[in-house]
Amino acid sequence: MQFGIFSVGDVTQDPTTGYTQSEAERIRNIVRIAQRADEVGLDVFAIGEHHNPPFIPSSPTTLLGHIAALTERIILSTSVTLMTTNDPVKVAEDYAMLQHVADGRLDVMLGRGNTVPVYPWFGKDIRQGVALALENYNLLHRLWREDVVDWEGKFRTPLQGFTSTPRPLDDVAPFVWHGSIRTPEIAEQAAYYGNGFFANHILAPNLAFKPLVDLYRKRFEHYGHGTAEQAIVGLGGQAFIARRSQDAVERFRPYFEAFPVFRGARLEDWMTGTPLTVGSPQEVIDKTLTFQEGFGDYQRQLFSVDSMGLPVEVALEQVEILGTVVVPVLRKEMESRRAPGVPEAPTHASLVAAKYGDGEPRQPRPNPNRGDNLSGPSPYQDSDPTVAAQFPAAL
Repeated sequence: MQFGIFSVGDVTQDPTTGYTQSEAERIRNIVRIAQRADEVGLDVFAIGEHHNPPFIPSSPTTLLGHIAALTERIILSTSVTLMTTNDPVKVAEDYAMLQHVADGRLDVMLGRGNTVPVYPWFGKDIRQGVALALENYNLLHRLWREDVVDWEGKFRTPLQGFTSTPRPLDDVAPFVWHGSIRTPEIAEQAAYYGNGFFANHILAPNLAFKPLVDLYRKRFEHYGHGTAEQAIVGLGGQAFIARRSQDAVERFRPYFEAFPVFRGARLEDWMTGTPLTVGSPQEVIDKTLTFQEGFGDYQRQLFSVDSMGLPVEVALEQVEILGTVVVPVLRKEMESRRAPGVPEAPTHASLVAAKYGDGEPRQPRPNPNRGDNLSGPSPYQDSDPTVAAQFPAAL
């Protein structure tokens, strides 16, 4: 079972002081939070992708590459990579490069995002959002697994004899999570490929997304990847923790009441009716265990602990308590309740072992170019020489 934190990278005024971090401060502070997560033994740090104020993570690969250099063991991920407005070719190359930089400590969560104007900003039509997400991932999947790709689809120009570089580390693609809270087509695609499915079930009633997770599990089994119980599921959560429950509520209340999403709502109602947990470490533990009871055994739990204008010192305190007090108990409790045969979340090491066993992983070595910066249908010394790529014809 993997535990970690995710950040949406919002820049929000602290309602208790009136202070708003600059973008530069927020970026530096996110790096500090990721470092602390690594230091206290959390498994995953994930950052979202946004292209509009008040959010700052417009380039997750750049930020995660920097964090990779400053951390030792934590898995780095996105809490969303926009599979609708990004070019799948650029996604393939950027994240393969990041996978190398992070020495395999990387996976990717793909999604459509929830900001309507982002589509025209990148020349896309939101009415085609689901179709874009499906087609773009279908191409991405091939780009990470085939040295030479010929491809034609609806939403981008065709590819003829194309090689995405660099190849994934050890010729093993980063593990992919498909994040969705409303789209059965995305759950179906995740199941078809045997990828992970992540339901970020904050901001919704308890177990609201269980039907979507159940659909994914059923279809995962249908496609022959294992039993429904062996499907790879991740869940989101939001927590504010203090040693005493009343202190947590008192400290968190002004941030909750001032945040636009919650304005006019009662904190106690959200604590009862949604996955939001505000309280002592034991209360966070107890609430999180209800996720396992409701959704079944799952592989990854991420918490949001740094949004809504919380000062970085408070966010770092949250990470500390989560990593040193809450998660050790959750690991033990969830493992004791775990059904036999339920797998762990895939990692680069486990995927390499599954592909090669005791053999040496592939290390692609390029052939020289032909004088035109292209290497033809055999870009690597061990590429299949029988591949006949369809290159553009000279007119």
